[in-house]
Amino acid sequence: MGYTEAFGLRSLRARIAAHHAARYGHAIPAERVAVTVGASGAFPLAFLAAFDPGDRVAMAAPYYPPYVNVLTALGMVPQALPCDACTRFQPTVAMLERLDPRPAGLIVASPCNPAGTMLAPEELAAIARWCAANGVRLISDEIYHGLSYGMTEATAAAHSDSAIVVNSFSKYFSMTGWRIGWMVLPEDLVRPVERIAQNMFISAPHVAQVAAEAAFDCVEELEGNRAAYRRNREVLLAGLPAAGFDRIAQADGAFYLWCDVGRLTNDSPDFCARMLAEAGIAATPGVDFDAERGARFVRFSYCGAEGDIAQAPGRLARWLQR
Repeated sequence: MGYTEAFGLRSLRARIAAHHAARYGHAIPAERVAVTVGASGAFPLAFLAAFDPGDRVAMAAPYYPPYVNVLTALGMVPQALPCDACTRFQPTVAMLERLDPRPAGLIVASPCNPAGTMLAPEELAAIARWCAANGVRLISDEIYHGLSYGMTEATAAAHSDSAIVVNSFSKYFSMTGWRIGWMVLPEDLVRPVERIAQNMFISAPHVAQVAAEAAFDCVEELEGNRAAYRRNREVLLAGLPAAGFDRIAQADGAFYLWCDVGRLTNDSPDFCARMLAEAGIAATPGVDFDAERGARFVRFSYCGAEGDIAQAPGRLARWLQR
C-alpha cells in the first residue's frame, strides 16, 4: 500500500458524503470531505487554516483538554466559557453575546467530552447563525455522533457555510487504534487545509482508509455496541445516586458521566487516586477538563465491559461508607 491523496481515497470521501446526507438530510460534495489521521489530526489542520497566532478561540468549560493544549502550542489563545448544569454544560447564544471583543473562533461539541451533554438541534442552529453573523469561525466536534440516547443529533454544516465539522471513526465505528477521522470543510478552507495536510501528514494510513470504508457496512455490530453502552449508562444512572454520586450531568450521549462531587471532596485528583487504589474504580479528575472548577468534578466512562460496569455502584457505595 502507498500514500493516498492528501484528503484520502476518493471512494471513502464519497462514502462519507453519502453517510452525511443519509444521517442529516444535508448534501455535501465529496470534494469538501478531508480524511484525516484521526480527529486528533483534524484539529491542528482546522486551527492552522482558520486562525492566526494570537487569535482567541472560545469553548465551553469543561472542555476536551487537547483543544486548549493544541491551540496553545500553535500560539492561539483558548478562551474558556464557564458553563454549568443550567445550560447542560454547553454554550448559549446569550453567553456568546456577552463576549467583547468577539473571539476569532468557537468550538462546540455535541455530544461533548466530558459531560456527555448535547445541544438541541435548534440550539446548534442558533449558535451557527450567530457565529456566521459575527464573523466567528465555528468548529463543530461531532465525533460522538451515533452515540446518543434520545436527543436528535444535528450537524453544524447544515446551518453554516463557514463551519468546520470534525468527525471520527474512533467512537461510533469503534476504530480507535486505526487513527482515521474526517472533516467537512467550508469552500474557502478546502485548499488551505489540503496544503497543510500534505506537508504535515502526507495522508491518513491507506489500510485504515480501506477498513473505514468497510465499517459503513457493519451497522448491526455497531448498533450492538451502542446498545451495550446504553445498558451500561442505565446501570450507572440507576446505581450511582444510591452510592452517593447524585449530581450527574444530563447524559445525552457519548459514554461519559460528569459528576459533581463537591460534597465529597475539593481535590478530585486525590479523590480519583484513592478511588482507584481502594475501590478499584478508575475515573478521571475534573481538573483535566476545567482548571478553575474541576477540583469538584470527576468523569466516569461507561464504555467498558458490562459485567465490570455492573459492579461499579456497589464498590463505590462500600468505599464511600468506609
